[in-house]
Amino acid sequence: MSGKEASSKEGRLISTLERLLELPAANLRQSLNQASDLLVDALGADKIDIFLFEASRNTLCALGTSKTPMGRLQRSIGLDIQPVANGGSIARVFTTGDPYITGHSDQEPGELPGLIHELGVRSHIAVRLVVEGERRGVVSAHSAAPEFFSDDDLRFLGAVAHWIGALTHRAELVEQVTSAALAQGRRQAAEELITVLAHDLRNYLSPLMGRLGMLHHRAELDGRVDDMRDADRAISSVARLGQLISDLLDVGRIEQGLFEIAPAPMNLAALARDIAAALGTPSVEIRVESPPELVVVADRDRLRQAQENLVSNAIKHSPPGTWVLIKLTSELIKGMEYAHVDIVDRGSGVPPEILPRIFDRFVTNGHASGIGLGLYLASRIAAAHGGTLAVSSPPGNGATFRLSLPASGPPVRRDEL
Repeated sequence: MSGKEASSKEGRLISTLERLLELPAANLRQSLNQASDLLVDALGADKIDIFLFEASRNTLCALGTSKTPMGRLQRSIGLDIQPVANGGSIARVFTTGDPYITGHSDQEPGELPGLIHELGVRSHIAVRLVVEGERRGVVSAHSAAPEFFSDDDLRFLGAVAHWIGALTHRAELVEQVTSAALAQGRRQAAEELITVLAHDLRNYLSPLMGRLGMLHHRAELDGRVDDMRDADRAISSVARLGQLISDLLDVGRIEQGLFEIAPAPMNLAALARDIAAALGTPSVEIRVESPPELVVVADRDRLRQAQENLVSNAIKHSPPGTWVLIKLTSELIKGMEYAHVDIVDRGSGVPPEILPRIFDRFVTNGHASGIGLGLYLASRIAAAHGGTLAVSSPPGNGATFRLSLPASGPPVRRDEL
């Protein structure tokens, strides 16, 4: 190669890289399409593709394709999506990592027939695309002319592929940030709406509960047993609604940093027995294993709220005829005494895909009723006491939620969760 030709090749590379760096990273597909158009001009090719691998389908998808006649034809016949199992030169470059060049695709064994007969490809170069050190796809150039690409073109494509990898990473980061911002905005709007609705709903509950109490009293005076039973059920339903509203308001207080606790010495064992008596059902028994007394410094009302949420969750996921266990123990950890409250059920367990998010807001486990606040509130109540809430759930063997609390009370600073 003459000095003039070498200078021209170098200039082409530098010019292409400069234009790649100027591309906006607003959208991944748009960025890769623009990169393909730059490359098709630089190489004089009939088509440029930037394939990214989709692991869920074991497929290479051309997210970037040049706006050329061959590129548009490829999309129309579906060759922009290539399962790795179908083979062909592009799949081979992706799996082996080896660069590829041919001037006679029609003579290459194992090439996809569509590339040869439908698109009329004769010359083809391709290199693997790496993003942040990870194998992610293939950058490919095609021409209908035989012997069109040179070894210099292949090296040029390899050099440019590194910058396309950087562009891909940048565009993906922008999409992630944008998606996270949109999700955060939707979540904040939903939380504000829920808090406003909860405040308004609570204003109606007290008079409604009063009316139901009066109806129950009248039915009792008249000896109307059926009406008394219906009033009791209505009162119970309104009480559950009141607890849900309280949970919603507590979520708002947590997010605003207004959630407070009032620690004092209390007997965890007595609380566990009270909860078992209150929440046990004919179909699911609640058992308590505990020493007669286990005293901690904590907010009794908040711990009742946390444990009732945990026990209610266990009951919802327990088949009829089984039982839920509340087990209390104590342990010295690094010289500090901790109390453990284990809530054990015999259900199907927490699905593995939900387990990492089980204590997030509005995450529900399976098909059970509820809006996914109970476990979130229980975890925040534990944190407010300087404790933790953890879950163990071997597949198919139920779940154990462990609430651990320092017996001496929460840390001095109680204004932050």
